[in-house]
Amino acid sequence: MDDLVLIVDDDAGIKDSIYEFLTRSGYNSITASSAEEALELIKSKRVNVAITDIMLPGKDGLQLTDLMKQSHDIDVIVMTGYSGEYSYEEAINKGASDLIFKPFRFEELLLRLKKVLKNRQLVKDRDRVLSKLEKLAITDGLTKLYNLRHFYNQLEVEIGRSIRYGHSLALLLLDIDKFKMYNDAYGHLEGDKVLVRLSQIITSCLRTMDSAFRYGGEEFTVILPETKGEEAKNVANRIRTAVESERFLPEPDKVVTITISIGLTEYVKNEQLSTFIKRADQAMYNSKAKGRNRISSLFVVPASNQSNRNPNQPEITDHK
Repeated sequence: MDDLVLIVDDDAGIKDSIYEFLTRSGYNSITASSAEEALELIKSKRVNVAITDIMLPGKDGLQLTDLMKQSHDIDVIVMTGYSGEYSYEEAINKGASDLIFKPFRFEELLLRLKKVLKNRQLVKDRDRVLSKLEKLAITDGLTKLYNLRHFYNQLEVEIGRSIRYGHSLALLLLDIDKFKMYNDAYGHLEGDKVLVRLSQIITSCLRTMDSAFRYGGEEFTVILPETKGEEAKNVANRIRTAVESERFLPEPDKVVTITISIGLTEYVKNEQLSTFIKRADQAMYNSKAKGRNRISSLFVVPASNQSNRNPNQPEITDHK
């Protein structure tokens, strides 16, 4: 069996007997005579279950259990011959999975071990399923990017960080140019291939700290934490040029290029989330209106930098 069992007991007779029995039962086991020795072993060995006596020299078995559970994914079965001094509740509160009183039959210990291992696997299976469901809940099924629901949650988090630490925060909104014409000409299956490839291109142009989302239909959005407007323009242009360079084959011997229009803006402290998104959306529509395949920026100029400008009027810039 792949599971590794650590047996901890300062009584060599008991320790060796358990080791021999588990070996005959098909389990891989290692032994230690003290808590200190056990803690050293689990630094280099991937132990799944520890079976430890409570009475040990130095740290006792409950202290050992507590220390192991703090820093390792290990289930613990505690053994004791002092039924009047230690309770099941006390052992469980320290993180133990089970408590067995001496003297016991080896067959009983084996049943306890099998139960702990079974429960351990059930927990891992449950966590894996929950993790998968959680990922599905925040992921777009086609592009595998985060979905719109997660976008709003993540943007709120990043706005909070921006306000708390005084960091810049930029937002990109991207839309595929004339995508309806592409779908009408080649069909939605080919259109889906474009969406999938575009999501891959966007992701490849980002840093680890950045995050991309499918905003809806053929629209995508990118959150750029700790990023000022000029740096965000570089990211946007990297994405735009990479998309423009891509070649699609919707039909045999039919090569088609795709372009995108991008809107860019930077967060203004204490503004509403909806205002922030709306400004990026307006910048993207400015790119559409000016001929597509370009980047337009809408920045709110701080009052200290304005002269005759209307304080509520964003600064508009545009480049390809």
